[in-house]
Amino acid sequence: MKMEKTQRKEFLENISVLQWIWSFLLLGPICIGLMVYLLLTCLWPLPVLYLIWQLMDWHTPERGGRRSSFVRNWKVWNHVRDYFPMKLVKTAELNPNENYILGCHPHGVLSIGAFASFSTEACGFMDLFPGVRSCLCILGGLFKIPLYREYAMATGCCPVSKPSLKHLLSNSGQGNAVVIVIGGAAESLLSLPGVNTVVMKQRKGFVRVALEFGANLVPVYSYGENNIFRQVNAGFGCLTTARSPL
Repeated sequence: MKMEKTQRKEFLENISVLQWIWSFLLLGPICIGLMVYLLLTCLWPLPVLYLIWQLMDWHTPERGGRRSSFVRNWKVWNHVRDYFPMKLVKTAELNPNENYILGCHPHGVLSIGAFASFSTEACGFMDLFPGVRSCLCILGGLFKIPLYREYAMATGCCPVSKPSLKHLLSNSGQGNAVVIVIGGAAESLLSLPGVNTVVMKQRKGFVRVALEFGANLVPVYSYGENNIFRQVNAGFGCLTTARSPL
Protein backbone atom coordinates (compact mmCIF):
# COMPACT_ATOMS: atom_id res chain seq x y z
CA MET A 1 0.00 0.00 0.00
CA LYS A 2 1.43 3.35 -1.08
CA MET A 3 1.84 5.84 1.77
CA GLU A 4 0.79 9.44 1.29
CA LYS A 5 3.63 11.94 1.48
CA THR A 6 3.44 14.77 3.96
CA GLN A 7 3.58 18.35 2.73
CA ARG A 8 7.01 18.72 4.30
CA LYS A 9 8.29 15.65 2.46
CA GLU A 10 6.90 16.87 -0.85
CA PHE A 11 8.49 20.28 -0.29
CA LEU A 12 11.88 18.75 0.48
CA GLU A 13 11.68 16.55 -2.61
CA ASN A 14 10.75 19.47 -4.87
CA ILE A 15 13.53 21.68 -3.48
CA SER A 16 16.06 18.85 -3.74
CA VAL A 17 15.28 18.14 -7.40
CA LEU A 18 15.25 21.86 -8.19
CA GLN A 19 18.66 22.40 -6.63
CA TRP A 20 20.10 19.47 -8.58
CA ILE A 21 18.75 20.76 -11.91
CA TRP A 22 20.00 24.29 -11.27
CA SER A 23 23.34 22.96 -10.06
CA PHE A 24 23.67 20.97 -13.28
CA LEU A 25 22.83 24.00 -15.40
CA LEU A 26 24.23 26.98 -13.50
CA LEU A 27 26.84 25.89 -10.95
CA GLY A 28 29.62 25.96 -13.54
CA PRO A 29 28.93 29.52 -14.76
CA ILE A 30 28.42 30.66 -11.15
CA CYS A 31 31.83 29.26 -10.15
CA ILE A 32 33.50 31.01 -13.09
CA GLY A 33 31.69 34.27 -12.30
CA LEU A 34 32.69 34.06 -8.64
CA MET A 35 36.35 33.59 -9.54
CA VAL A 36 36.29 36.56 -11.94
CA TYR A 37 34.51 38.73 -9.35
CA LEU A 38 37.02 37.88 -6.62
CA LEU A 39 39.89 38.75 -8.98
CA LEU A 40 38.49 42.28 -9.19
CA THR A 41 38.31 42.73 -5.43
CA CYS A 42 40.78 42.96 -2.57
CA LEU A 43 40.35 39.21 -2.19
CA TRP A 44 42.15 38.56 -5.49
CA PRO A 45 44.91 36.45 -3.81
CA LEU A 46 42.33 33.74 -3.05
CA PRO A 47 41.38 32.93 -6.67
CA VAL A 48 45.01 33.32 -7.75
CA LEU A 49 46.16 30.79 -5.17
CA TYR A 50 43.34 28.44 -6.10
CA LEU A 51 44.14 28.65 -9.81
CA ILE A 52 47.80 27.92 -9.10
CA TRP A 53 46.76 24.93 -7.03
CA GLN A 54 44.35 23.80 -9.77
CA LEU A 55 47.19 23.80 -12.30
CA MET A 56 49.27 21.68 -9.93
CA ASP A 57 46.26 19.38 -9.44
CA TRP A 58 45.31 19.34 -13.14
CA HIS A 59 45.56 15.60 -13.73
CA THR A 60 43.83 14.42 -10.55
CA PRO A 61 40.41 13.93 -12.26
CA GLU A 62 42.06 11.48 -14.69
CA ARG A 63 43.71 9.65 -11.82
CA GLY A 64 40.59 8.59 -9.99
CA GLY A 65 39.58 11.99 -8.64
CA ARG A 66 38.70 12.67 -5.01
CA ARG A 67 35.39 11.01 -4.21
CA SER A 68 33.79 11.89 -0.91
CA SER A 69 31.53 9.48 0.98
CA PHE A 70 30.15 12.50 2.82
CA VAL A 71 28.91 14.14 -0.41
CA ARG A 72 27.68 10.88 -1.92
CA ASN A 73 25.56 10.23 1.18
CA TRP A 74 23.92 13.66 1.44
CA LYS A 75 20.27 13.34 2.50
CA VAL A 76 19.30 15.57 -0.41
CA TRP A 77 19.96 12.67 -2.80
CA ASN A 78 17.41 10.54 -0.97
CA HIS A 79 14.80 13.22 -1.61
CA VAL A 80 15.76 13.34 -5.30
CA ARG A 81 15.35 9.56 -5.46
CA ASP A 82 11.95 9.65 -3.76
CA TYR A 83 10.58 12.44 -5.95
CA PHE A 84 10.48 10.38 -9.14
CA PRO A 85 10.76 7.70 -7.52
CA MET A 86 13.92 5.82 -8.55
CA LYS A 87 15.03 2.29 -7.79
CA LEU A 88 18.21 0.45 -8.81
CA VAL A 89 17.25 -3.08 -9.85
CA LYS A 90 19.94 -5.77 -9.67
CA THR A 91 19.67 -8.44 -12.37
CA ALA A 92 23.13 -10.05 -12.07
CA GLU A 93 26.01 -10.33 -9.65
CA LEU A 94 29.18 -8.26 -10.13
CA ASN A 95 32.35 -9.97 -8.94
CA PRO A 96 34.40 -7.50 -6.84
CA ASN A 97 37.56 -9.15 -8.18
CA GLU A 98 36.91 -7.89 -11.70
CA ASN A 99 36.44 -4.53 -13.43
CA TYR A 100 33.42 -3.43 -15.44
CA ILE A 101 32.26 -0.89 -17.99
CA LEU A 102 28.57 -0.15 -17.52
CA GLY A 103 27.05 1.16 -20.75
CA CYS A 104 24.02 3.24 -19.78
CA HIS A 105 21.07 4.27 -21.99
CA PRO A 106 19.24 6.50 -22.56
CA HIS A 107 21.12 9.74 -21.96
CA GLY A 108 17.97 11.78 -21.43
CA VAL A 109 18.27 15.52 -20.93
CA LEU A 110 20.22 15.47 -17.66
CA SER A 111 21.02 11.75 -17.07
CA ILE A 112 19.56 12.07 -13.61
CA GLY A 113 19.00 8.30 -13.34
CA ALA A 114 22.69 7.56 -13.93
CA PHE A 115 23.76 10.30 -11.53
CA ALA A 116 21.47 9.22 -8.70
CA SER A 117 22.34 5.54 -9.11
CA PHE A 118 26.09 5.76 -9.57
CA SER A 119 27.28 9.14 -8.22
CA THR A 120 25.32 8.95 -4.98
CA GLU A 121 24.43 6.17 -2.57
CA ALA A 122 20.71 7.04 -2.62
CA CYS A 123 19.85 3.94 -4.65
CA GLY A 124 22.08 1.65 -2.60
CA PHE A 125 24.67 0.63 -5.20
CA MET A 126 27.28 -0.39 -2.61
CA ASP A 127 24.70 -2.44 -0.71
CA LEU A 128 23.60 -4.26 -3.86
CA PHE A 129 27.15 -4.84 -5.09
CA PRO A 130 29.50 -5.13 -2.09
CA GLY A 131 33.13 -4.47 -2.94
CA VAL A 132 32.34 -2.76 -6.26
CA ARG A 133 32.90 0.99 -6.62
CA SER A 134 30.90 2.92 -9.23
CA CYS A 135 32.31 5.89 -11.12
CA LEU A 136 30.21 7.93 -13.53
CA CYS A 137 32.32 9.28 -16.41
CA ILE A 138 31.30 12.70 -17.74
CA LEU A 139 32.64 15.38 -20.11
CA GLY A 140 36.28 16.13 -19.39
CA GLY A 141 35.78 19.86 -19.94
CA LEU A 142 33.73 20.11 -16.75
CA PHE A 143 36.85 19.33 -14.71
CA LYS A 144 38.55 22.45 -16.06
CA ILE A 145 35.99 24.70 -14.37
CA PRO A 146 37.39 26.03 -11.08
CA LEU A 147 35.54 24.96 -7.93
CA TYR A 148 32.97 23.02 -9.98
CA ARG A 149 35.59 20.32 -10.55
CA GLU A 150 35.81 19.75 -6.79
CA TYR A 151 32.07 19.17 -6.58
CA ALA A 152 32.11 16.78 -9.54
CA MET A 153 35.03 14.78 -8.14
CA ALA A 154 33.41 14.61 -4.69
CA THR A 155 30.46 12.72 -6.19
CA GLY A 156 32.88 10.21 -7.70
CA CYS A 157 32.71 11.47 -11.28
CA CYS A 158 35.73 11.24 -13.60
CA PRO A 159 36.38 12.37 -17.18
CA VAL A 160 35.29 10.06 -19.98
CA SER A 161 38.75 10.12 -21.55
CA LYS A 162 41.21 7.39 -22.47
CA PRO A 163 43.74 8.28 -19.71
CA SER A 164 40.95 8.34 -17.13
CA LEU A 165 39.50 5.00 -18.25
CA LYS A 166 42.98 3.47 -18.36
CA HIS A 167 43.65 4.54 -14.77
CA LEU A 168 40.31 3.25 -13.49
CA LEU A 169 40.54 -0.09 -15.30
CA SER A 170 44.24 -0.88 -14.93
CA ASN A 171 45.83 1.21 -12.18
CA SER A 172 43.11 1.21 -9.50
CA GLY A 173 42.95 -2.47 -8.68
CA GLN A 174 39.78 -4.52 -9.05
CA GLY A 175 36.13 -3.89 -8.27
CA ASN A 176 35.73 -0.73 -10.39
CA ALA A 177 32.47 -0.16 -12.28
CA VAL A 178 33.01 2.61 -14.83
CA VAL A 179 29.70 4.03 -16.01
CA ILE A 180 29.50 5.59 -19.48
CA VAL A 181 26.30 7.17 -20.83
CA ILE A 182 27.11 6.09 -24.36
CA GLY A 183 24.60 8.06 -26.44
CA GLY A 184 25.85 11.45 -25.27
CA ALA A 185 24.38 14.72 -26.52
CA ALA A 186 23.12 13.11 -29.75
CA GLU A 187 20.93 10.75 -27.74
CA SER A 188 19.75 13.53 -25.44
CA LEU A 189 18.28 15.41 -28.42
CA LEU A 190 16.16 12.34 -29.15
CA SER A 191 14.82 12.22 -25.60
CA LEU A 192 11.04 12.33 -25.93
CA PRO A 193 8.32 11.04 -23.59
CA GLY A 194 7.28 7.53 -24.56
CA VAL A 195 10.11 7.21 -27.10
CA ASN A 196 13.23 5.12 -26.50
CA THR A 197 15.93 5.82 -29.08
CA VAL A 198 19.45 4.48 -28.56
CA VAL A 199 22.47 6.06 -30.29
CA MET A 200 25.47 3.74 -30.48
CA LYS A 201 26.14 2.78 -34.10
CA GLN A 202 29.18 5.07 -34.25
CA ARG A 203 29.98 4.81 -30.54
CA LYS A 204 31.85 1.55 -30.04
CA GLY A 205 35.02 2.97 -28.51
CA PHE A 206 33.98 1.69 -25.08
CA VAL A 207 34.05 -1.85 -26.47
CA ARG A 208 37.67 -1.43 -27.60
CA VAL A 209 38.56 -0.06 -24.17
CA ALA A 210 36.91 -3.06 -22.49
CA LEU A 211 38.86 -5.47 -24.70
CA GLU A 212 42.12 -3.60 -24.14
CA PHE A 213 41.89 -3.64 -20.35
CA GLY A 214 39.99 -6.88 -19.86
CA ALA A 215 36.86 -5.26 -18.42
CA ASN A 216 33.43 -6.87 -18.50
CA LEU A 217 30.64 -5.06 -20.37
CA VAL A 218 27.37 -4.60 -18.48
CA PRO A 219 24.24 -3.04 -20.06
CA VAL A 220 22.26 -0.55 -17.96
CA TYR A 221 18.90 0.94 -18.91
CA SER A 222 17.34 3.92 -17.16
CA TYR A 223 13.60 3.40 -17.56
CA GLY A 224 11.59 6.63 -17.45
CA GLU A 225 14.59 8.89 -18.13
CA ASN A 226 13.02 10.19 -21.34
CA ASN A 227 9.74 10.98 -19.57
CA ILE A 228 11.20 13.60 -17.23
CA PHE A 229 11.32 16.44 -19.78
CA ARG A 230 9.35 17.26 -22.89
CA GLN A 231 11.42 18.59 -25.80
CA VAL A 232 9.82 20.65 -28.55
CA ASN A 233 11.45 20.75 -31.97
CA ALA A 234 11.63 24.44 -32.87
CA GLY A 235 13.20 23.98 -36.30
CA PHE A 236 16.64 25.19 -35.20
CA GLY A 237 17.05 22.83 -32.28
CA CYS A 238 15.12 21.57 -29.28
CA LEU A 239 13.42 23.51 -26.52
CA THR A 240 13.14 21.67 -23.24
CA THR A 241 10.44 22.03 -20.61
CA ALA A 242 10.05 20.22 -17.31
CA ARG A 243 7.59 17.38 -17.18
CA SER A 244 6.84 15.68 -13.90
CA PRO A 245 6.87 11.89 -14.19
CA LEU A 246 4.37 11.52 -11.36
